[in-house]
Amino acid sequence: MRERPQVDTTSTPAGAQLVRDALARQRCVVLDGGIATQLEHKHGQEDERLWGMEALASSPAEVLDVHRSYVAAGADVVTTNTWGLATALAGDAHIWDEQREPVHWMEIARRGIRLVRQAIADHGREDDCAVAFALNGDIDRPGAGVTAPLLERAFGDAPPDLILAETLSLVRPSLFGVVEQLVETGPPVWLSFRRCRHGLCGVYGQHWGGPEGDAFGRAARRFEELGVQALLINCIPPDHVDGMISYLRDFTDLPLGVYPNLGYLTNAGWRFSGEVGGEQFAEMALRWREEGADIVGGCCGTGPEHIAAARTALRDAPRGHRRRGAAGADDAAIALARPPRRSSPWLDRSRRPVSPLPLPEIARHRGVARSIPGTYLTWRYLYDENVGAHQRCLDVGSGVGLQTVQLALNGATHVHALDVDGRAVANTLDNAFRNGVADRVTGATADLYPWIPDARYEVIVATLPQSPTEPTDPSSHRPIDYWGRGLVDQVISKLPQALAPEGVALVTVTSILSQSRTDELLEAHGLEAEVVAWELTDRPAAYDSNREHIEHVIELSDAPHLRLADEDVLATYLLEIRHVQAEDDREQPPWKAYR
Repeated sequence: MRERPQVDTTSTPAGAQLVRDALARQRCVVLDGGIATQLEHKHGQEDERLWGMEALASSPAEVLDVHRSYVAAGADVVTTNTWGLATALAGDAHIWDEQREPVHWMEIARRGIRLVRQAIADHGREDDCAVAFALNGDIDRPGAGVTAPLLERAFGDAPPDLILAETLSLVRPSLFGVVEQLVETGPPVWLSFRRCRHGLCGVYGQHWGGPEGDAFGRAARRFEELGVQALLINCIPPDHVDGMISYLRDFTDLPLGVYPNLGYLTNAGWRFSGEVGGEQFAEMALRWREEGADIVGGCCGTGPEHIAAARTALRDAPRGHRRRGAAGADDAAIALARPPRRSSPWLDRSRRPVSPLPLPEIARHRGVARSIPGTYLTWRYLYDENVGAHQRCLDVGSGVGLQTVQLALNGATHVHALDVDGRAVANTLDNAFRNGVADRVTGATADLYPWIPDARYEVIVATLPQSPTEPTDPSSHRPIDYWGRGLVDQVISKLPQALAPEGVALVTVTSILSQSRTDELLEAHGLEAEVVAWELTDRPAAYDSNREHIEHVIELSDAPHLRLADEDVLATYLLEIRHVQAEDDREQPPWKAYR
């Protein structure tokens, strides 16, 4: 290996010099664990990247207690609770104090450093504990480029001992420029990525792209040339970091480290692995040390008890050189807590398990509409029939992306998601990544009324709102959906251009819509339909606000007024639509050939 860049140690902060000396003696440096996940509540922030940092403004004493716990546990490096600072600068996020007044980001940065310094001083560890200023991957996001040049001003005469840019993912050309700016601020810079031997890795262990190949290794070499002082892997499940130290060692002489998570955020809140205690975490830490890790710590869900156990185990552990393959190749994976499996699962008529149901991992972003009639009917049909296998697919009105994800899980070669709400498109792409199918999913914001298909698809799925609207605002430029069928009609009218000759569209139609009008429109566009599934549900509560107009529409059309036990009910039909073909030319749906 070539000689590493020379570093001016005369201006190195004392804490950073202590860390550098420890690494030079080949003593394992211990990082702290998760900070935000140790706090008692969210402090009002819906954005997971911000809620921990918001505590710096509203509850600094609570943050201080978390820092103290890690200093007491023996951590050599304690990180500031400023991970989401780049997010706040790149977007429209606000940070508030207890009086709900906005707080300047520079004050948040300084306060974060002061609290760690105080925690270190409270335990008398000024001579053997360093402060790392944490920033997340949004430092390489448009709008956050101002972060690095201004950090030196924010630090003033009380800088941290080092800067830790963590949970980085993509290695774009712009990232090298950002790293150069960070190095120029003065404190040593450590970088940490969500990477495993399969490539980009999510907090749930999903893989996006890969295998890694040499690209990330060459990037590591480039970071070393830029003056980065250490390279780490973080915020992925513990078994997924195996093999990364030996992989990176082939490319760089930098100190290398790992600090995985033991928990992750879901719609129901944080979930943690209750089965990985301090002793088990210490065993994992020794395994990483044997592979050659110079730095070991923890991320989300890793608490002081884990760090204390790792500190004890690693105190005299020599750095090893054991090579490992991909995750789990030569060690039993450390399994996170999972619900127990049934010894005799319930099966459907196709002998497939249906308890628990094989639902994809779906999270709903703030502001994205909830499911509408037909959503789960469509999902079940996609799952039961394995719709989309080996096909190009289009999901019209993707919402949170349930149908998009299922099509991709079924083996679609590509799924394109459309929705009028850009937040829904972003939600769909996020859920595709969460389920490990992001490499076959794209998305775009589109209004169906002016939308013109620019490609043909073998499978098109459309689950769209169908609520008759009273024309109370005739001056609006948006079309008034008097009959509730505006979006359905737009899809049907554009199927001749969007649907491949042998393709099939699956469109939900509710009983509030006129069947005769649907048949007329299908015939006019050279299409035919068959009901392949249906369900009966209570009429949605959302219809109550427009009840009189809906009743009026039903009276004016051939839509049936369905009532059961003196309650209004709604029938939803899933139509399989295709181009009209001669009887001899008709074939089964294309995906059924692959079942």
